[in-house]
Amino acid sequence: MGITSFYFLVFYGIVLILYYVLPKRWQWGVLLIASIFYYLCSGNAILILYPLLAVAVSFAGIYWMTKAQEEEALLKERGKDAAKRRKAALLFVIFANVAALFFLKYINFGIHTINAAASFFGAGKDILSGFNWLVPLGISYYALSLIGYVVDVYFGIAVPQKNPAKLALYGMFFPVMVSGPILRYREDGEQFFEPHPFDYKQVTQGMQRMLWGFFKELVISERMALIVNTIYGNYEAYPGVYIWLGTVAFAFQLYTNFSGGMDIVLGLAQTFGLKLPENFRRPFFSKNISEYWRRWHISLGVWMKEYVFYPLLRSSFFTRLSKDMRKKLGKKRGKQITTFAGMFLLWFSVGIWHGGDWKYIIGSGLLHWFYIVSGELLEPWYLKCMEKLHINPKARAVDILRIVRTFFLVNIGFVFFRASSVGDAWKMLKSAATVFNPGILIGGQIFELGLDWIEFTIAVVSLLILFGVSLMQRKGDVRERIREKAMPVRWLIWYALLFYVILLGYYGPGFSTAEFIYQGF
Repeated sequence: MGITSFYFLVFYGIVLILYYVLPKRWQWGVLLIASIFYYLCSGNAILILYPLLAVAVSFAGIYWMTKAQEEEALLKERGKDAAKRRKAALLFVIFANVAALFFLKYINFGIHTINAAASFFGAGKDILSGFNWLVPLGISYYALSLIGYVVDVYFGIAVPQKNPAKLALYGMFFPVMVSGPILRYREDGEQFFEPHPFDYKQVTQGMQRMLWGFFKELVISERMALIVNTIYGNYEAYPGVYIWLGTVAFAFQLYTNFSGGMDIVLGLAQTFGLKLPENFRRPFFSKNISEYWRRWHISLGVWMKEYVFYPLLRSSFFTRLSKDMRKKLGKKRGKQITTFAGMFLLWFSVGIWHGGDWKYIIGSGLLHWFYIVSGELLEPWYLKCMEKLHINPKARAVDILRIVRTFFLVNIGFVFFRASSVGDAWKMLKSAATVFNPGILIGGQIFELGLDWIEFTIAVVSLLILFGVSLMQRKGDVRERIREKAMPVRWLIWYALLFYVILLGYYGPGFSTAEFIYQGF
């Protein structure tokens, strides 16, 4: 049951009515039943065993950690170490969830890597056969949310949940299963179980945000996909500027698809009185790659820093490495080298999270590590050049150039992300850099890439609307500003957007319910 389908909207409407009609003490139960029902209707029903098992393992780990802490004195009298028991329970939960995640998502990556190595050394093309594993919906989201929660309980910064059904709701809340965000229990968990009286403002603003998400997904992303599929599906026939055009189209396809999905999810949650973490803050306005990742898929970046990067730097290996590097290279440079090493593992993890293929590891991981490291190492030289040229580094024109530069670098990563393989990505980048054919932009060829001039115009106008709203968002919540307008103006704006989506949403031949790209991650 796709999140943009008519059936989903009917399902959501029924759940929303029951949520506010039934007694408030049953609200979390309504959401749990709805989440289970949604999961059963979103593919192979048997796959619900995976998230249920993940919840059961996490609940068991929390129970044993809590019990060991409560019986610490008794265990000490018996010569047993409560701390070791708690740590064993934590490691068991982490191992079980990570093992399931890697086994289900990345087994083919291992097989492909072995086959590639075997082919390189002349051992044959394929020594192992790939498997089409049944991957459950949202595995990357519920697994990381549960791991983070159990780690927080272990360190005493989150309250242990003693009701397994409530933990199941936290781990399986149905909107989050589509494309996130990754939740943190200490910030987002308890609100699921609190009573939420009907709030007209929350419900209407939530629906308004959902409508904005449908605009991004159905009007923009679906059209961008046609251009992207045409060029990337036959890149040899579309060299040079075509590659850049297809890549920029993919950047907006991915952004409107993913952030549109987030708008639907967060808006839907708001109608239930729930506030989920933001996952996007206008990433294409970023002035450098570090800022970009503070604005793009925010919940993933926060999770990776808290549960991968910082623990790595605090580990005994990195502590020893830091001391050795400081002795050999000095305090500043030694610390820098150690941090860069930790960042390498961090970005490798980010890359492989996106998919079991080297194109993801490079395009969404290691390439961005290279950008950030290079930026930090070259920053002193860059500032000196600015000073010698008498250029104000805080000037508006300089900021615009930084935004353009960052967008360009991100698009290079998108070539790897969207291409069929790393090899195809290199070929496309070579073509983009060596073939000069800007005439296609004015010669009418762009209307032969899947969109005629009318559809292309709709796409451009819609992107301009998106750009205008993004500029307005820098000054605050646009919905609040619209709410301050007179009632006729408010209704005119929202009805105009509604009919814009209904009339201009892309429902072409063979159209089926739009699937969000990040649903596969």
